Amino acid sequence: MRHRFVTAGSLAAVLILMSGLAAARPFPASAKRGTMSPAPYPAIVIDGKSRHLVPGARIWNSENLIEMPAALRGSDFKINYTETEQGDIDRVWILTPEEAKEPIALQTNSQAK
Repeated sequence: MRHRFVTAGSLAAVLILMSGLAAARPFPASAKRGTMSPAPYPAIVIDGKSRHLVPGARIWNSENLIEMPAALRGSDFKINYTETEQGDIDRVWILTPEEAKEPIALQTNSQAK
């Protein structure tokens, strides 16, 4: 019986190839761009103005993983975000440096709402 072993080098090569195939994150057509700093929950500061997070609001970090508002450290995160009809914030995506350089008009997906 033959055994196949995966070496660290081959595993790294596969991961590098897979990262290049990752699709861009789908941002809804209603997404807006801003700069966010954390504040005591349920507040966040976007573009220097205190805003309110709705209960159940979701924040995705630059690796597209959910972040808890209390766990955010730092300030001046470049973000895309969406608002409810009342003007509260319901979804926030912390952008990678590459995403932050790209105009939001090229990032939004008119199919997602």
